[in-house]
Amino acid sequence: CGGTKQSPINVDTAQAIFSPDLRPIQLSGYSLPANKQLKLKNNGHTVVLELPESLALTGGYAQQYRAVQLHLHWGSPSGLGSEHTVNGRRFPAEIHVVHYNTKYDSFTEAMVHPDGLAVLGAFLEVGHGENQYYHEILKHLLEIQEVGQETLVPGFNIAGLLPANLKLYFHYNGSLTTPPCYQTVKWTIFNQTVLLSHHQMSMLVSSLRTDDDKLLQGNYRPVQNLHGRWVLASFQTTPSVKHSPG
Repeated sequence: CGGTKQSPINVDTAQAIFSPDLRPIQLSGYSLPANKQLKLKNNGHTVVLELPESLALTGGYAQQYRAVQLHLHWGSPSGLGSEHTVNGRRFPAEIHVVHYNTKYDSFTEAMVHPDGLAVLGAFLEVGHGENQYYHEILKHLLEIQEVGQETLVPGFNIAGLLPANLKLYFHYNGSLTTPPCYQTVKWTIFNQTVLLSHHQMSMLVSSLRTDDDKLLQGNYRPVQNLHGRWVLASFQTTPSVKHSPG
């Protein structure tokens, strides 16, 4: 997993470049009926929810991308576990919704091309009250405690797992954060976080097990060197410089 365009990274907001060209991310087909069953699986590294191809990104990216799956990264009861950090700050957990460019026939074909993948990332924090959307996933975790176990989840509004504000985000070119770490991901990291209850967060970090029957915890990759890459922001991250008259 070497290379100069690896993910995750630390987003330094003072260094991020405001780009007025970054339009709000638009989701299409994200609200699924309950009779649409989705496969939820413990793959030994994370919990994966497979998504139907009817889910798509229709705005914010120059090309059309179709959803494949979403998964989570988390820490432990005593530690934070987001993959990306902001100004050196790590969050309790992070969601990734993985999409591939529709000009390719499949995710497998797309993932080796420079414009092949688009991943939406959002940070999860602890707040007051249960998050009804995350409940749809978390309530099934005990059915997939062991590696390789899977279960079916009734469809729900997948957009609810992401922040309400899809206009404010950071954008950079990076990689998959697990092997084969292909450097083919156009990353969108939302500025607004998503809140889960304390109980929900503890369910996330202490339900699943690994191959060697340990608790699946701390499944995040350390931040990688930027190697001169630009991080763009869809909004002004620093106060604009006030020029004195003359």
